Amino acid sequence: MLSLHTNNAALSAQTSINRTQNSLSTSMTRLSTGYRINSAMDDAAGLQIASRLKAQTSGMAVAMRNTQNSTSMLQTAEGALDEVGNMLVRMKDLATQAADASSTDDDKKAMQSEFDALGLELKNVLENTTFGGTKLLVGGTVASSMTFQIGASSSETMAVDLGTDVSQMASDVGTATANYSSATTGTELTGSNANGTIGKLETALNSVNKVRSGLGAAANRLEHVYNNLANISTNSKAATGLIMDVDFATESANMTSNQMLLQAGTAMLKQSNSMSSMVMSLLQ
Repeated sequence: MLSLHTNNAALSAQTSINRTQNSLSTSMTRLSTGYRINSAMDDAAGLQIASRLKAQTSGMAVAMRNTQNSTSMLQTAEGALDEVGNMLVRMKDLATQAADASSTDDDKKAMQSEFDALGLELKNVLENTTFGGTKLLVGGTVASSMTFQIGASSSETMAVDLGTDVSQMASDVGTATANYSSATTGTELTGSNANGTIGKLETALNSVNKVRSGLGAAANRLEHVYNNLANISTNSKAATGLIMDVDFATESANMTSNQMLLQAGTAMLKQSNSMSSMVMSLLQ
């Protein structure tokens, strides 16, 4: 129907041009940002899923740093106990030598002097080894229950309790050398005491090795936690990319198609606007 008041062809062309312009604008925005989803209007469900995945991967990145820091702390404590073990071995050697009948009283005094010095250093290492300014061993972090945050959720924790073992270690070391408890000169290697000291040092060594074993087991577990977090994080980031990232090949084709449609729609709008002249020609 030819009408002066309503030009259906022009209205249809305008509607088509508006849709094409919106699609073209969306394509250009996606290509300029690199993201398929730039607002909730683009994909509300996809944005929600991607946001949840981003929060998870962000939390896991922090948890991975936690595991590395915790592993470093445990390794620091284990390294200190390694030196404690070395000192106890040397003290045991001194006790073994002092227990032999070939050792004179002067020899035993010299051995006792070294034994006492090592006892003082044992106290220093066990009570003053720190990590980040905080004590680690006796009276420190390792001596109490430890909770490591190894994931992005509140339930992802790892508990390690070496408190009993550390207390037993301190007790056994104190029994083996008086200088661990005080700065007074010990008598572990004089008279007939040397032979008994050998057994006490063996007990102390066993206690130290038990704590070291616990620290090593916890550190190994944290290493596996880190590797697992790295795997989950990588796959979660890949999943987020599949949702959020734009496919440049597809979107470039869409943009080209929309540009052509816009040009065609504009040309048709021009043609439809000339239809009113056809009505006027009927009146001539």
